[in-house]
Amino acid sequence: MKNINFAVPEYVTGSDIKRVRELLELTQKNFAAFIGVSKATIERWETKEDRIKGPVVVLLGILENHPDYAEKLKIPEKEYGLRMWYMHEQKICTLIDVDELRKRIKIKNYTDNILFRAFGNNTQPSFEDYEAFLESRCFPKSRDKMKLILRDLDLPFYDPFMIIQKTEGRMAEDHFWIRIER
Repeated sequence: MKNINFAVPEYVTGSDIKRVRELLELTQKNFAAFIGVSKATIERWETKEDRIKGPVVVLLGILENHPDYAEKLKIPEKEYGLRMWYMHEQKICTLIDVDELRKRIKIKNYTDNILFRAFGNNTQPSFEDYEAFLESRCFPKSRDKMKLILRDLDLPFYDPFMIIQKTEGRMAEDHFWIRIER
């Protein structure tokens, strides 16, 4: 098999890291969290002119050419009292903020794959769409011996949100689940 070469620099320097971090308008702390290193590592890199090698070289090139990518991955401030993280294994697919009182929701998708999004192609779901989504992550209301399942879950009645709180919305044979944050 033939070797493949890539047009990637051999190393980056502290000034390269600082330039990209400032391009992204991130503090050292936020940039460190974004790329998965400590703030002390960023400080050390930026104050020395050492040759820094490894995956950070490729990552810096990507971020420099696509600075909007960091913005795409930012988690927005929580606007409503309830936040749900629709996950596939450990990957965030859709962030769902819910105002239960006013029956409003806001979402942000973190995947382009519509099959992995909580609401598919729908980027502005209604509260009714949200309720249907919750039910889709539970066993059917018409399920045989539903009362036994509810008793096993220690729930007094069928309520999709309460079921998801107990089960994380996990369904047999799929890798999707829901984390709830209040």
